[in-house]
Amino acid sequence: MSFGLQTEIGQFPKSWRVDRFDSLFSVQQGKQVARKTRVGDNQRPFLRTKNVFWGKLDLSDLDTMNFTRAEEYRMTLVPGDLLICEGGDIGRTAIWNGELANCYYQNHLHRARLKNGGADPRFVLFWLWYAFEIGSVYFGRGNVTTIPNLSQSKLCELPIPIPPLPEQRKIASVLSLVQRAIEQQERLIALTQELKKSLMHKLFTEGLPACREASGAGRRGERQKQTEIGPVPESWALVPLEKTGEVVYGIQAAVASNLKPVGTKILTNKNISLDGRINLDSVNYFVLKTDRHHATLLKKGDLLFNWRSGSKEHVGKTAYFDLDGEYTHSSFILRIRPSDEVTGKYLFYYLAFLRESHYFMKSQTFAVNAKFNKSAVNALPVYLPESDERREIVESLDVAGAKLGLVRTKRDLLSDLFRTLLHQLMTAQIRVHDLDLSFLEEAISPQSQGDP
Repeated sequence: MSFGLQTEIGQFPKSWRVDRFDSLFSVQQGKQVARKTRVGDNQRPFLRTKNVFWGKLDLSDLDTMNFTRAEEYRMTLVPGDLLICEGGDIGRTAIWNGELANCYYQNHLHRARLKNGGADPRFVLFWLWYAFEIGSVYFGRGNVTTIPNLSQSKLCELPIPIPPLPEQRKIASVLSLVQRAIEQQERLIALTQELKKSLMHKLFTEGLPACREASGAGRRGERQKQTEIGPVPESWALVPLEKTGEVVYGIQAAVASNLKPVGTKILTNKNISLDGRINLDSVNYFVLKTDRHHATLLKKGDLLFNWRSGSKEHVGKTAYFDLDGEYTHSSFILRIRPSDEVTGKYLFYYLAFLRESHYFMKSQTFAVNAKFNKSAVNALPVYLPESDERREIVESLDVAGAKLGLVRTKRDLLSDLFRTLLHQLMTAQIRVHDLDLSFLEEAISPQSQGDP
């Protein structure tokens, strides 16, 4: 591969050139939001930084303010315009594709419009994505005040590598193809989550259908009875949660800044997702000193119940612990150690069902500061079917969870592929004409989409 001279943003092939951003694009900021703009007879939707994500726009929540006719003319967006965040996640960029008529933008967004045909806006989007998110190419170029920002003057002077236009288009097409494959997996994840949620609701309100009845396996398709959690099958027994397993408080300790790997990993609220997964992107540590501390060590099959949070939505989220290694848990997490594995899995899904159906939000024991106490958790109503039905419910939901896990894994692999390609294509470590991504074209074709 033949590289040209070293530049301030890296070394590139001889066929590439490096230009200032404003030699390619005209840059303009939007209208400032002010109290006086909230009145007027020409209220129009406008884009904020919260609407701009890498490579896509979210138009589900648009604010409005008054625009004069002159401002509308000046701030009209046209397909192909880049929208670049000045603050927050500085440099974050999406392309406007004419999604909405009479939509404008505020002053924390830069609108960059191509001056001539010398660049492909999609390629420039992907370059900015690489430069700000992966390569830290422009580190230190953002004006550093109380809020980091990328001013219009700083944006205009940014150097941009420019391959020949056909190569730009090919690079943009390849990366767009991977992005479409990721988006398809995101849609499948959302659909599979909804199907799992629907299945969970049906199983915990109606039980197993009558067609699944087997000899000695308990009742199926029976009538329902009304309870404090809603309708449940008539034969299901009510027991307090404390009768299904031991409930233990976590360690009361300040762990928020304890990220150095000294001691034992301690799981906190941040490590439990709303859908019950354990997230280890950021893990705190704690040195176990007392018998009480050591008694909080987790075993596989334990449940982690978030009994207190600054957000009411998060109270009641529950994770099933199945990790290798030594872990403990913080005070905002109650450990539930079930009497047996099937009951543990059943409780995991059952508590998720209660949270999804907003039981914790509606409960009289749910305090204003978004917490339950241990006695309230011990007394949580648990409706249990007979053991065989309990096992079948767990098996059904395990299958649904496994399907969801497969789709997530595929999405994660594609995301890793995207980041690798983004880095290697933008630094010319690989050249686009050497790539064969025909498997992706097949993966996102309509014929390849089956039921989740």
